[in-house]
Amino acid sequence: MTLETPAKRPSGRAADALRPVSFELGVNKHAEGSCLVKFGDTHVLCLASVEESVPSWLKNSGKGWVTAEYGMLPRATNTRMPREAAKGGQTGRTQEIQRLVARALRAVTDIRGFGEIQIRVDCDVIQADGGTRTASITGGYLALYQAFAKMKQLGAINKIPLREPVAAISCGLVKGAAILDLDYIEDSGAQADANFVLTASGKIVEIQGAAEDNPFEEAEFLALLALAKKGVADLVTLQRAALAQAGF
Repeated sequence: MTLETPAKRPSGRAADALRPVSFELGVNKHAEGSCLVKFGDTHVLCLASVEESVPSWLKNSGKGWVTAEYGMLPRATNTRMPREAAKGGQTGRTQEIQRLVARALRAVTDIRGFGEIQIRVDCDVIQADGGTRTASITGGYLALYQAFAKMKQLGAINKIPLREPVAAISCGLVKGAAILDLDYIEDSGAQADANFVLTASGKIVEIQGAAEDNPFEEAEFLALLALAKKGVADLVTLQRAALAQAGF
Protein backbone atom coordinates (compact mmCIF):
# COMPACT_ATOMS: atom_id res chain seq x y z
CA MET A 1 0.00 0.00 0.00
CA THR A 2 0.99 3.64 -0.41
CA LEU A 3 0.93 5.95 2.59
CA GLU A 4 -0.62 9.35 2.24
CA THR A 5 1.50 12.49 2.07
CA PRO A 6 1.10 14.19 5.45
CA ALA A 7 -1.12 17.22 5.51
CA LYS A 8 0.22 20.24 7.37
CA ARG A 9 0.44 19.33 11.05
CA PRO A 10 -1.19 21.66 13.60
CA SER A 11 2.27 22.56 14.90
CA GLY A 12 3.68 23.09 11.41
CA ARG A 13 6.24 20.32 11.95
CA ALA A 14 7.39 17.94 9.26
CA ALA A 15 6.13 14.36 9.49
CA ASP A 16 9.48 13.14 10.86
CA ALA A 17 10.15 16.08 13.21
CA LEU A 18 10.21 15.94 16.98
CA ARG A 19 8.63 18.63 19.08
CA PRO A 20 11.20 20.96 20.69
CA VAL A 21 12.98 18.73 23.24
CA SER A 22 15.02 19.85 26.23
CA PHE A 23 16.62 18.21 29.26
CA GLU A 24 17.55 20.20 32.36
CA LEU A 25 19.68 18.15 34.74
CA GLY A 26 20.30 18.67 38.44
CA VAL A 27 17.01 20.46 39.08
CA ASN A 28 16.50 18.90 42.54
CA LYS A 29 19.19 19.29 45.21
CA HIS A 30 18.02 16.31 47.27
CA ALA A 31 17.64 13.54 44.68
CA GLU A 32 20.72 11.63 43.52
CA GLY A 33 19.56 12.18 39.95
CA SER A 34 17.11 14.68 38.48
CA CYS A 35 15.90 15.83 35.08
CA LEU A 36 13.16 18.16 33.89
CA VAL A 37 12.30 16.86 30.44
CA LYS A 38 10.20 18.77 27.94
CA PHE A 39 8.69 17.30 24.77
CA GLY A 40 6.97 20.42 23.48
CA ASP A 41 4.23 21.26 25.97
CA THR A 42 4.61 17.95 27.82
CA HIS A 43 6.81 18.56 30.86
CA VAL A 44 7.86 15.78 33.26
CA LEU A 45 10.02 15.96 36.38
CA CYS A 46 12.10 12.78 36.77
CA LEU A 47 13.89 12.11 40.09
CA ALA A 48 16.08 9.10 40.90
CA SER A 49 16.51 8.09 44.54
CA VAL A 50 19.04 5.57 45.84
CA GLU A 51 17.57 3.25 48.49
CA GLU A 52 19.79 0.96 50.52
CA SER A 53 17.51 -2.04 50.26
CA VAL A 54 16.00 -4.27 47.60
CA PRO A 55 12.69 -6.13 47.34
CA SER A 56 12.55 -9.21 49.55
CA TRP A 57 12.94 -11.62 46.64
CA LEU A 58 16.34 -10.11 45.82
CA LYS A 59 17.86 -10.21 49.30
CA ASN A 60 21.18 -12.08 49.42
CA SER A 61 21.18 -12.32 45.60
CA GLY A 62 23.90 -9.72 44.99
CA LYS A 63 21.55 -8.00 42.54
CA GLY A 64 20.16 -4.50 42.58
CA TRP A 65 16.83 -3.26 41.27
CA VAL A 66 15.44 -0.32 39.32
CA THR A 67 11.79 0.57 39.71
CA ALA A 68 9.63 3.56 38.82
CA GLU A 69 6.58 5.50 39.92
CA TYR A 70 4.48 7.76 37.71
CA GLY A 71 1.85 10.35 38.39
CA MET A 72 0.17 13.44 36.99
CA LEU A 73 -0.29 16.64 38.95
CA PRO A 74 -3.96 17.64 39.29
CA ARG A 75 -3.71 20.52 36.81
CA ALA A 76 -1.39 18.83 34.31
CA THR A 77 -4.32 18.82 31.87
CA ASN A 78 -6.86 21.43 30.78
CA THR A 79 -9.23 20.51 33.60
CA ARG A 80 -8.24 19.65 37.16
CA MET A 81 -8.06 15.94 37.97
CA PRO A 82 -8.51 14.68 41.55
CA ARG A 83 -5.33 13.30 43.08
CA GLU A 84 -5.30 9.52 42.82
CA ALA A 85 -4.69 9.24 46.58
CA ALA A 86 -7.96 11.11 47.13
CA LYS A 87 -9.76 8.56 44.96
CA GLY A 88 -8.39 5.62 46.94
CA GLY A 89 -5.49 4.46 44.78
CA GLN A 90 -3.73 4.44 41.44
CA THR A 91 -5.63 3.90 38.21
CA GLY A 92 -4.79 1.02 35.91
CA ARG A 93 -3.30 3.50 33.44
CA THR A 94 -0.90 4.86 36.05
CA GLN A 95 0.23 1.39 37.09
CA GLU A 96 0.73 0.33 33.48
CA ILE A 97 2.85 3.39 32.66
CA GLN A 98 5.10 3.14 35.70
CA ARG A 99 5.72 -0.53 34.99
CA LEU A 100 6.64 0.37 31.41
CA VAL A 101 9.10 3.02 32.61
CA ALA A 102 10.69 0.57 35.03
CA ARG A 103 11.00 -2.17 32.41
CA ALA A 104 12.58 0.25 29.95
CA LEU A 105 15.22 1.39 32.45
CA ARG A 106 16.02 -2.12 33.67
CA ALA A 107 16.48 -3.26 30.06
CA VAL A 108 19.70 -1.22 29.81
CA THR A 109 20.89 -1.72 33.41
CA ASP A 110 23.29 -4.38 34.65
CA ILE A 111 21.47 -5.28 37.87
CA ARG A 112 24.55 -7.14 39.11
CA GLY A 113 26.65 -4.00 38.79
CA PHE A 114 25.68 -2.01 41.90
CA GLY A 115 25.05 -4.42 44.76
CA GLU A 116 21.82 -4.85 46.67
CA ILE A 117 20.62 -1.31 46.10
CA GLN A 118 17.30 -0.16 44.68
CA ILE A 119 16.96 2.98 42.60
CA ARG A 120 13.46 4.39 42.37
CA VAL A 121 12.72 6.78 39.51
CA ASP A 122 9.76 9.07 40.14
CA CYS A 123 8.16 10.63 37.06
CA ASP A 124 5.69 13.40 37.79
CA VAL A 125 3.87 15.04 34.92
CA ILE A 126 3.73 18.79 35.44
CA GLN A 127 2.01 19.52 32.13
CA ALA A 128 0.57 17.07 29.62
CA ASP A 129 0.17 17.43 25.87
CA GLY A 130 0.61 13.85 24.71
CA GLY A 131 3.57 11.49 25.07
CA THR A 132 3.92 11.60 28.86
CA ARG A 133 5.16 8.01 29.05
CA THR A 134 7.75 8.49 26.31
CA ALA A 135 9.03 11.67 27.96
CA SER A 136 9.16 9.85 31.31
CA ILE A 137 11.31 7.06 29.92
CA THR A 138 13.64 9.42 28.06
CA GLY A 139 14.11 11.77 31.02
CA GLY A 140 14.09 8.89 33.50
CA TYR A 141 17.19 7.45 31.85
CA LEU A 142 19.05 10.70 32.49
CA ALA A 143 17.96 10.79 36.14
CA LEU A 144 19.08 7.17 36.54
CA TYR A 145 22.44 7.91 34.92
CA GLN A 146 23.07 10.75 37.38
CA ALA A 147 22.19 8.52 40.34
CA PHE A 148 24.73 5.93 39.24
CA ALA A 149 27.29 8.68 38.63
CA LYS A 150 26.72 9.87 42.21
CA MET A 151 27.27 6.35 43.52
CA LYS A 152 30.49 6.13 41.51
CA GLN A 153 31.65 9.50 42.82
CA LEU A 154 31.10 8.26 46.39
CA GLY A 155 33.05 5.06 45.70
CA ALA A 156 30.04 2.75 46.01
CA ILE A 157 30.57 1.37 42.49
CA ASN A 158 33.53 1.30 40.10
CA LYS A 159 31.65 2.02 36.89
CA ILE A 160 28.21 3.12 35.80
CA PRO A 161 26.18 -0.08 35.20
CA LEU A 162 24.29 1.12 32.13
CA ARG A 163 24.88 -0.72 28.88
CA GLU A 164 23.57 2.02 26.56
CA PRO A 165 21.01 4.83 26.50
CA VAL A 166 17.31 4.12 26.13
CA ALA A 167 14.63 6.52 24.89
CA ALA A 168 11.03 6.37 23.73
CA ILE A 169 8.85 8.13 21.19
CA SER A 170 5.30 7.96 19.87
CA CYS A 171 4.30 7.58 16.23
CA GLY A 172 0.90 7.42 14.61
CA LEU A 173 -1.22 7.31 11.50
CA VAL A 174 -3.16 10.52 11.03
CA LYS A 175 -5.29 10.91 7.92
CA GLY A 176 -3.42 8.01 6.34
CA ALA A 177 0.03 9.50 6.94
CA ALA A 178 2.73 8.30 9.32
CA ILE A 179 3.95 11.02 11.72
CA LEU A 180 6.42 11.23 14.58
CA ASP A 181 5.97 12.43 18.18
CA LEU A 182 2.25 13.06 18.43
CA ASP A 183 0.96 15.88 20.57
CA TYR A 184 -2.48 15.60 22.15
CA ILE A 185 -4.52 17.00 19.28
CA GLU A 186 -2.88 14.54 16.85
CA ASP A 187 -3.07 11.60 19.26
CA SER A 188 -6.76 12.16 19.94
CA GLY A 189 -7.57 11.94 16.22
CA ALA A 190 -5.12 9.23 15.14
CA GLN A 191 -6.25 6.17 13.20
CA ALA A 192 -3.50 4.20 14.95
CA ASP A 193 -0.75 5.08 17.37
CA ALA A 194 2.20 3.33 18.96
CA ASN A 195 4.86 3.98 21.57
CA PHE A 196 8.33 2.68 20.73
CA VAL A 197 11.00 2.10 23.39
CA LEU A 198 14.37 1.59 21.71
CA THR A 199 18.02 1.58 22.74
CA ALA A 200 20.75 3.74 21.26
CA SER A 201 21.86 0.83 19.09
CA GLY A 202 18.34 0.40 17.71
CA LYS A 203 17.33 -2.65 19.75
CA ILE A 204 13.66 -2.95 20.64
CA VAL A 205 12.74 -2.86 24.32
CA GLU A 206 8.98 -2.57 23.95
CA ILE A 207 6.34 -1.53 21.44
CA GLN A 208 2.79 -0.60 22.42
CA GLY A 209 0.47 -0.07 19.49
CA ALA A 210 -3.22 -0.13 18.67
CA ALA A 211 -5.65 0.76 15.91
CA GLU A 212 -8.34 3.21 16.92
CA ASP A 213 -10.64 2.51 13.97
CA ASN A 214 -9.66 -0.02 11.31
CA PRO A 215 -6.73 -2.44 11.65
CA PHE A 216 -3.54 -1.17 10.05
CA GLU A 217 -1.24 -3.00 7.69
CA GLU A 218 2.32 -4.30 8.08
CA ALA A 219 3.65 -1.65 5.70
CA GLU A 220 2.11 1.06 7.86
CA PHE A 221 3.64 -0.44 10.99
CA LEU A 222 7.07 -0.57 9.33
CA ALA A 223 6.71 3.10 8.38
CA LEU A 224 6.01 3.92 12.03
CA LEU A 225 9.00 1.85 13.15
CA ALA A 226 11.29 3.68 10.72
CA LEU A 227 10.10 7.01 12.08
CA ALA A 228 10.60 5.80 15.65
CA LYS A 229 14.19 4.75 14.94
CA LYS A 230 14.95 8.20 13.59
CA GLY A 231 13.23 9.90 16.51
CA VAL A 232 15.01 7.83 19.15
CA ALA A 233 18.37 8.41 17.45
CA ASP A 234 17.72 12.15 17.69
CA LEU A 235 16.69 11.84 21.34
CA VAL A 236 19.81 9.85 22.23
CA THR A 237 21.95 12.56 20.64
CA LEU A 238 20.19 15.12 22.83
CA GLN A 239 20.57 12.91 25.93
CA ARG A 240 24.30 12.58 25.38
CA ALA A 241 24.67 16.30 24.78
CA ALA A 242 22.80 17.08 28.03
CA LEU A 243 25.07 14.75 30.01
CA ALA A 244 28.18 16.22 28.41
CA GLN A 245 27.03 19.76 29.11
CA ALA A 246 26.43 18.83 32.75
CA GLY A 247 29.94 17.39 33.04
CA PHE A 248 29.17 13.67 32.91
